[in-house]
Amino acid sequence: MSTTMNTTTERDETGEEVMTTTTNAASSPAGLVTDGLLDDFMAKVNTGDLELMGPDGALAALNQAVINRALVDELTVELGYETGDPAGNGTGNSRNGSYTKRVLTDHGEVEVTVPRDRNGEFEPKLIPKHSRRLEGFNQRIIDLYASGMTTRDIRRHVARIYGIEVSAPLVSKVTDGIVEELNDWQNRPLDACYPILYIDALVVKVRDGGTVINKAAYVAVGVDVEGRKHVLGIWIGDGGEGAKWWLNVLTELRNRGLQDALIVCCDGLKGLPDAIETTWPHALVQTCVIHLMRASFKYVSWKDRKAVAAALRPVYTAISEDAAGEAMDDFELEWGDRYPAVVRLWRDAWERFTPFLRFPPEIRKIVYTTNLVESVNYQLRKVSKNRGHFPTDAAALKLLRLAARDITTTRSGTAGTGTWGWKQALNAFESHFSGRLQLTPPPTMKPNFLTQNA
Repeated sequence: MSTTMNTTTERDETGEEVMTTTTNAASSPAGLVTDGLLDDFMAKVNTGDLELMGPDGALAALNQAVINRALVDELTVELGYETGDPAGNGTGNSRNGSYTKRVLTDHGEVEVTVPRDRNGEFEPKLIPKHSRRLEGFNQRIIDLYASGMTTRDIRRHVARIYGIEVSAPLVSKVTDGIVEELNDWQNRPLDACYPILYIDALVVKVRDGGTVINKAAYVAVGVDVEGRKHVLGIWIGDGGEGAKWWLNVLTELRNRGLQDALIVCCDGLKGLPDAIETTWPHALVQTCVIHLMRASFKYVSWKDRKAVAAALRPVYTAISEDAAGEAMDDFELEWGDRYPAVVRLWRDAWERFTPFLRFPPEIRKIVYTTNLVESVNYQLRKVSKNRGHFPTDAAALKLLRLAARDITTTRSGTAGTGTWGWKQALNAFESHFSGRLQLTPPPTMKPNFLTQNA
């Protein structure tokens, strides 16, 4: 509710007309309390004279009454005159009864009365024609879907909380209604330069014919000049992608405005380093320390993981490449006989791993810290794991992009960078990559708008 302003005209001591504005406090939520209206309402609830919750409760009835009143007010605005007002005579249009329909709301299913005009021109905005759901209801379903709940889970949840039976096709229709918006998100303009770009992959299970197979969902996460992480895009492949495929993906990012990346961290994905150097010739391709550690632990027993992690830390925190080499030799002496695969993994990745050792600790720490990319991966893996497997690639992309957009828009916050020590790192980036950082934001995007009545 909004506060109502009442304006009256009076005459002052000199006889001049003056306008006096007063506020109707009862029309605001705070006014309901100060005027005692809420107290009276709750007193009836407390004494049992009035049921608050349930399909026949006061909230459902109030919800129904507010919707009906809003629809009447919409038609009044459309026609330009109140019911019974002579001003409507000769306007060419008038009220023409009403019809009822049942709609799904946050408080359950209610029957509403929709007024009609004689010319059939009235299009209610609150509940558009042919719609059976109030705007907030669609958003509830989308939020549940974005959390990783299956269609069956959503149906059970809605039935338990709202006492409403919704069909599987309805849930699919509501979530499909945001596909176009998610495509807009996937193709939104990007910053001209990101200090760090991570390219990672996670496994999703997708049904292919009669078999469920593993597919790779590739995620690009950019850290902007403010230190904030953004999911730039998600793509699904079969795991056998080469340089040509990656060149198409990176060209897509470039065409969206990403003209340069200072450091690109990635795993040993086939063809990716070559595609990076073709797209952004001046970018430093860095084997991601996170990936190296994660891959190392595949060969290490659980009881030794903490000790192995501690032994590897001097390698990626060394003050120079020579010092890193000595630390790697020490690791091989201590653990090489037990875990030769870990030693071989780091030796094979050495050429792409060592470049970042030339940078000061401020940059290195940002590059190898797990918080930036792992928090994103955790959220995406969580929602995909909840679903088990997907019927199609499109279904997997819909969920992952929806979840990623939520991470980007709602989890970033409005204050701070979310990246510890970012200011020091930014100064180091500017010093070592002088002139390449462009501190200008991307073109303004249209505000998000979720289709409410798909």
